[in-house]
Amino acid sequence: MTVGGREGVSWPHRVGAVPRLAVRRQKRPADDLLAAAVAAGGTAVVCQVLAGMGGVGKTQLAAGLVERLWQARKLDLLVWVSVGSRDGVLSAYAQAAAEVTGLEDRNPQQAAERLLAWLASTGRRWLVVLDDVADPQDMAGLWPPDTRSGRTIVTSRRRDAALVDGRQLVDVGVFTALEAVDYLRTRLGEQPHRLDEADRLAADLGYLPLALAQAAAYLRDLDLTCAGYRRRLHARRLDRLHPAVLPDGQQRAVADTWGLSIDAADRQTGGLAAIVLKMAALLDPNGIPIRLFTTDAALGYWRRQLRREVDADDVHDTIRALYRLGLAETTADPDLDDQLLRVHALVQRVVRENTDEPVHAPLARAAADALIQAWPETERDTATSRLAQLLRANATNLTAVTADHLWCTADGTPAAHSVLFRAGKSLGEIGLADAARDHYQQLHTTSLRVLGPDHRDTLIIGSDRAGWQGVAGDPAGAAAAYERLLTDRLRVLGPDHPDILTTRGQLARWQGAAGDPAGAAAVSEQLLTDLLRVLSPDHPNTLAARHSLAYWRGAAGDPAGATTASGQLLTDRLRVLGPDHPHTLTTRHSLANWRGAAGNPAVAVTALEQLLIDQLRVLGPNHPDTLATGQSLANWRGAAGNPAAAVTALEQVFTDVLRVLGSDHPDTLATRHSLAHWHGAAGNPAAAVTALEQLLTDQLQVLSPNHPDTLATRHSLANWRGAAGNPAAAVTALEQLLTDRLRVLGPNHPQTLKTRRSAASWRGGAGDSAGTAAAYEHVLTDRLRVLGPNHPQTI
Repeated sequence: MTVGGREGVSWPHRVGAVPRLAVRRQKRPADDLLAAAVAAGGTAVVCQVLAGMGGVGKTQLAAGLVERLWQARKLDLLVWVSVGSRDGVLSAYAQAAAEVTGLEDRNPQQAAERLLAWLASTGRRWLVVLDDVADPQDMAGLWPPDTRSGRTIVTSRRRDAALVDGRQLVDVGVFTALEAVDYLRTRLGEQPHRLDEADRLAADLGYLPLALAQAAAYLRDLDLTCAGYRRRLHARRLDRLHPAVLPDGQQRAVADTWGLSIDAADRQTGGLAAIVLKMAALLDPNGIPIRLFTTDAALGYWRRQLRREVDADDVHDTIRALYRLGLAETTADPDLDDQLLRVHALVQRVVRENTDEPVHAPLARAAADALIQAWPETERDTATSRLAQLLRANATNLTAVTADHLWCTADGTPAAHSVLFRAGKSLGEIGLADAARDHYQQLHTTSLRVLGPDHRDTLIIGSDRAGWQGVAGDPAGAAAAYERLLTDRLRVLGPDHPDILTTRGQLARWQGAAGDPAGAAAVSEQLLTDLLRVLSPDHPNTLAARHSLAYWRGAAGDPAGATTASGQLLTDRLRVLGPDHPHTLTTRHSLANWRGAAGNPAVAVTALEQLLIDQLRVLGPNHPDTLATGQSLANWRGAAGNPAAAVTALEQVFTDVLRVLGSDHPDTLATRHSLAHWHGAAGNPAAAVTALEQLLTDQLQVLSPNHPDTLATRHSLANWRGAAGNPAAAVTALEQLLTDRLRVLGPNHPQTLKTRRSAASWRGGAGDSAGTAAAYEHVLTDRLRVLGPNHPQTI
């Protein structure tokens, strides 16, 4: 058999129809990757596989390369094959063989072999493009040969080993945000008003080239702006938002782009792929921990849906099928011992919109159950913190796309799913009190609408909202909220219900934090009386009330009474709970602090040293209580007359707190405040000023200007500026602070009175002795009225 060119064939020669390039097509990084693969002179041996999900522009990249090479006269033969199936490849090869060799074979397989032999032996420069390889098996025995003069480009949604082994894989993703907006600008720039909210539209469409092209054509056809398209996008199904005639020769609307791949994945996995994809469509497109899909909740759901056994290996194989078929990405997370699954937001939307309505509610609850099962109990190291961050993002997305399905149980009973509470608690635990407060505010709005004002979950959410409002820096607002909640709970539950007693305890807490420790002590004392009547003396809630009562007695100016009460409580907690129970250890911490406040800091140091040894053994070095004891121990060492030792100890505490909690956690910021104070007390007020200035800058970014910790830092900064030799600056700063404390806390708050006293003191240092005396008289009068004659601050 001889192989040669057909007589009269003209070179260069093209076989097959190359898709037309998109109007004003964007140049992309992958264009450069394709170009770089060809060495100078075009003699590199290379086969490149352009792989990516449907709609990212793989065919356009290949067509762009073809046109550049053709126009530069760097090709003698171009064969473009729209694969589709093995028969499609054989048919295209047969046509190319006939045109190039001049010989026709009735058997397509023989014709294909003739073409491959010619490609292997010719010195002409050729390029074969295999567009849209759906199944690597279709190419068995049909791969173009590796030669110095030839090159192959493959486009596919798949990444099977059989497809990419021995070939260069070029992953093709979506546009960058800048590329997406530039694309819309080039398509719509002749009418700039249409670009209103172009950046948001690009984000809504996930920067997917196909979606952007069809959106641009749609809004041009209907004379819309990007903002107008966005409104329709949020109100209508995606399959109703494509132009009547698809642009650039496209074959499918966005909503139909991934259907064939989903069907193929489902066939490969016995139906599991579609169900897994449906759950993934409810979660965060930026990253879903794959462990979610192998929790007991998820496995149980797969089994119920398929009515067969499904295990973790089946899930693993299904995830790989979704990856191979371009429906999802899998990436390793460096801070997490797990991989993440990423599904494009438009794929998610198409899947959700094509999920039957009866499936939505059980699927949402299964996803929520999986999140709860995967959630770590504590979030104190890099891995658990990262996992919780991912789970919060997934819970947020789940809540956003599942309407009210997380507000009822499987039998239809109205109730809030526990994942809604866990997400808010997690935000607070990592120090994002503002975010936790806002989370519960949103939950409360939904709960009022779905469950009604008297539902137990509505009342619980209201309690959580009020609590985080206080932690976020508004104790007075929290106290007022708990007063309203107490009224509602009394109406619904009755006076002796456990939730009523809990609310009264929270009311006392925030009443005291808002500046009325004596009132908080009175409320706590009455609460304790009722707990002793309703519960038992040894009930955990009774013991907790005794703990609170001791604290507020001390805060109200009676540290000796707090010491006595804490000592009695410790005796009972040792008897009831044992020496290693966390509550017993907490009581030991409080007792040590009140001994120090009662005038014996050396005793406090000794007690805290012993407590720290036990907490390290029982709780470990990273537990918040252990870290808090380390900070208290350092502070009392300073108060006992050794500020240098306090600085040394706090530097180590700060290192640990920073590692465990992160730089923005309120406890980390509080440690920095203490460290600055003891630097000043150790004889370096200038260092204290510098540290507090830096701390104040960070607090203004992380907290709020009115947060109690921010105001406390301003107070300390003013005092240390005075101690550093600038009493006039101290007076000015304290007067400005006093204005804010009067506005935020009111005239009778102990911190307001404290600022007035400091301002009076520095007036004297600034040379105004008469003004100082008059200011002290006013402060004394108000302290006698507010705190009483025996309070330490009055004395």
